[in-house]
Amino acid sequence: MKTTNSIALLVTLSAILFLSFKTAVQDPKPWPVPESANKMKNPLKSNSENISIGRTLYSKHCKSCHGKDGDGDGTKAAELETFPGDFTGSAFQGQSDGALHYKTVEGREDMPSFKKKIPDDEDVWAIVIYLREFKK
Repeated sequence: MKTTNSIALLVTLSAILFLSFKTAVQDPKPWPVPESANKMKNPLKSNSENISIGRTLYSKHCKSCHGKDGDGDGTKAAELETFPGDFTGSAFQGQSDGALHYKTVEGREDMPSFKKKIPDDEDVWAIVIYLREFKK
């Protein structure tokens, strides 16, 4: 009887820890964006050429964490301390292009800064255009 109670307690505690961890990982803390960055407009047009450039750069720099379809299930996602985000939902898609540009360039925590990895600002804007393709 003691063993059964101990196992039940262990299973319950494990479930609570798992759910707490999952919630913490998927509910990241707010990521404030300076108003000046938030107001930035994408200088590139959303066309097939810029979408293609953005797709290529996303595949090279972003897909391993953010996933092929932008839903946060990339091959490296499980190694991260924070959930890489779901680009398909309204919370992400509701952000301004300037906010997405800022976050890509600056990074934070598990998300690296891409200032040096993608030094051409037009390339970052092309990625922002491609991120809009994930909208559900």
